[in-house]
Amino acid sequence: GEIPLPAFPQTVARYISDLAGTHKPSTIQRRLASISVAHQAKGQASPSASPLVRATMQGIRRTLGMAQRQAAPLMVEHVRQAVCVFGDSPQDVRDRAIVLFGLAGAFRRSELIALDLADLQFREQGVVVTLRRSKTNQEGQAESLDVGYGAHDSTCPVRAVKRWIAVAGIERGPIFRAFAPDGSITERRLRDRAVSRIVKATAKRIGLSPEVFSGHSLRAGFVTQGYREGLAESDIMRHTRHKSRAVVGRYRREGERFLTNFTAKVGL
Repeated sequence: GEIPLPAFPQTVARYISDLAGTHKPSTIQRRLASISVAHQAKGQASPSASPLVRATMQGIRRTLGMAQRQAAPLMVEHVRQAVCVFGDSPQDVRDRAIVLFGLAGAFRRSELIALDLADLQFREQGVVVTLRRSKTNQEGQAESLDVGYGAHDSTCPVRAVKRWIAVAGIERGPIFRAFAPDGSITERRLRDRAVSRIVKATAKRIGLSPEVFSGHSLRAGFVTQGYREGLAESDIMRHTRHKSRAVVGRYRREGERFLTNFTAKVGL
């Protein structure tokens, strides 16, 4: 029953205070940014900049903390174990394709589930993927990404996707689809949250703690593995479409862990 635009600072302060019970500070900050953009688009002063809203947000940060829990990367070694426990059921074929293709393409989960069959061009060396829209490309200017054939059939992302397309009988529309309660494959596009559930379930299957994994673990896994294998940072960024070295560099420390055993180096 409150006026949404222009919104009073008191309204926004109550709104974010309510969000603090269920959302992270980073999410609340993004909501405030969206409110600010909406007001600016209408030529209105943003309530997000008011002293009351700023003070409320500062209190939320102090209470909840600003540190973001970074999803654990799902590494190649994990995937090699996982492909051994996936069966031949249609759901396992789909989930295996999601894990392998998501990791190989360093896809955000939103990018992965947005793919249509028309976005894939299969070639002799692999598949060219067209991304219509992404987190860093909101204007719909298409980008392309190459995903090559894997060195091993069991972990090859291109073969896994081809198999799923064949099993599901997909001729057009979304690639990754939901299942009906009776187990049949629908034409409904999979929700992005389902990617997180699939990754968590995959981690659990191989004895890992599912709580530390999420849909972002596939993208994080590629970057971390890339650093571990000595790929140039510029090559990693070109494949992941990261715009900031600071952002992609957060995974460098994890990728370089234990490359040098300092304990052994000092003679212990």
